[in-house]
Amino acid sequence: MVEDQVEPSIAAASSPPSSGTPTPTAAGGSLQLLLRPRREPFEHGLLPIPKLIFSDGTLTLAALADKLLRRSIPSPHRVDATSLADALQISLDYARLALDTLASVLPSEPDPDGTADVHVLVLFLCIQSYKRLVPRPHKDSAAIADVWPSTSAFDGYLSALSPIQLVRSNSRRFMPSQADEEAHQLSYLQKHMANIVTLLAESVEGEGDESLVLTMERFEHLGFLLHFSEGIPLTQAAPFFANSDPDMPAVPVSAGQVHDWIVQNIVASLEHNAEKVLAKENGMQNSSDLDVPMADACLSHTRVQSSSLPPGTSVSSNSAYTTSTTFVEGVSKSSVVKQPCDIKGHSIKVLNCHDSVIYILAPLRYATIYGCSDATIVLGAIGKAVRVEHCERVQVIVAAKRICIANCRECVFYLGVNQQPLIVGDNHKLQVAPFNTFYSQLEEHLAQVGVDSSVNRWDEPLVLGMVDPHDSLSHPAGISDVQAESATCVDPDQFTSFLIPNWFGADLPQSTKDNPFPLPEIYGASQQKKNSNLIDIQQAIRNVHLDENRERELTSALHVHFKDWLYASGNIRQLYCLQAD
Repeated sequence: MVEDQVEPSIAAASSPPSSGTPTPTAAGGSLQLLLRPRREPFEHGLLPIPKLIFSDGTLTLAALADKLLRRSIPSPHRVDATSLADALQISLDYARLALDTLASVLPSEPDPDGTADVHVLVLFLCIQSYKRLVPRPHKDSAAIADVWPSTSAFDGYLSALSPIQLVRSNSRRFMPSQADEEAHQLSYLQKHMANIVTLLAESVEGEGDESLVLTMERFEHLGFLLHFSEGIPLTQAAPFFANSDPDMPAVPVSAGQVHDWIVQNIVASLEHNAEKVLAKENGMQNSSDLDVPMADACLSHTRVQSSSLPPGTSVSSNSAYTTSTTFVEGVSKSSVVKQPCDIKGHSIKVLNCHDSVIYILAPLRYATIYGCSDATIVLGAIGKAVRVEHCERVQVIVAAKRICIANCRECVFYLGVNQQPLIVGDNHKLQVAPFNTFYSQLEEHLAQVGVDSSVNRWDEPLVLGMVDPHDSLSHPAGISDVQAESATCVDPDQFTSFLIPNWFGADLPQSTKDNPFPLPEIYGASQQKKNSNLIDIQQAIRNVHLDENRERELTSALHVHFKDWLYASGNIRQLYCLQAD
């Protein structure tokens, strides 16, 4: 196949890695370092734009890199949106979107001028041909098919599992695990590593694999896609650059040698992961490998209040569970609060939660919401990217740099976002509205992750194609160019503020006292009108002159109707959560 083409000079020079070659170890040699993919480019960096996807190996991308390097822009190794649009023959909006997306998944802070390193951009374009893992089919799919109504001719192709299917089934058995996804990403990189190394290499005089070499600077760009466990940089782990004198330029290394070393470490990591899976299946996992549900992995400060548990019940933490991503998974008819002390790492995933309220009140880089239904999810401050996918009847309240919405139905998004919301895939009846809440530490968290509350592009959705080429699903012919359904704006008369209880203790002088994102005038006027009406009703009730019995009847009637509303809306669980506090 064309997409399997590799650079001949490296492919020929790269023999299968020897199993006897040692893999890197940490200081003291007691801990084997494992090569891992950086998940962020694969989870938040893929764009369904056909002209960004190259399936001809290095042929087009190598020419593109040469073209961009020759352009007369201020820095010879950087590219701006205008140059990228011209080189790829795409619109300026798409070029800006590509550079903004790349900036959101870089391992370091991007340049403020909006440009990108040409070689990192080429690596970013390399992985646009990646296809995600899909859920394994349910063994009794016919029995659960009726719960996902087909309102679209494309449902059978574009929606692998509905949120309700995920709730009814044991979702952990059918959804790819974190280990599955990382193994899939590593296998993809192994398959394409010859092309990747060739694109980074420079030509020198010589024959065969000696004619292509990598400088240490070019080699460091691989850190966009790969990193070692324990936070060891690639250059420190690589034997050919490990002891380089920082005051002297390192000697370039042959591309074939780099390729062999990378592939050897990928194979070692895949074998290690396979052994862990086999041991787990045989019941021999140790405590550090436990893959426990979210409720068992919460720290003691996290409150999980379920309708099936007595009010005030908290689930204690499992100290054996360590990961760079915090999971909130499988929550049903519950309220969950996570604060900074409850978060491990810089990203969070909210997966398969149903009929619940989830508060993530912490500064983070990345957030993913997947397979949720009939829930309200509050994300406090996300500095890089948010992705919401395969959700139904969910309210998402989020302050973030950017958000991508894919394959969702009847969801409402209350947004404080610095970049245009991206809408892709098979969406139906989406609504957007301005950000509508606050908590005492919100402005502090926004400042920590670099979200600017003075800029809110909530009402400027950018809509891409109906089909996401990164899904490993079959699609009907002829719909690849169909534009996805956009979102409508919430009617200002239906817009309401969302109140977050104060779980942070006493307010400090610098605490956030109001929504930091200014409301558009029409929404602000609607809020003022509602507040005025509430004050008028309260005053009218106070002014009613009733005898003691009638006043008692009125009070009782108000309490009964309020209690009925609490139960009918499910908000009674919020009171339980407050009692637990």
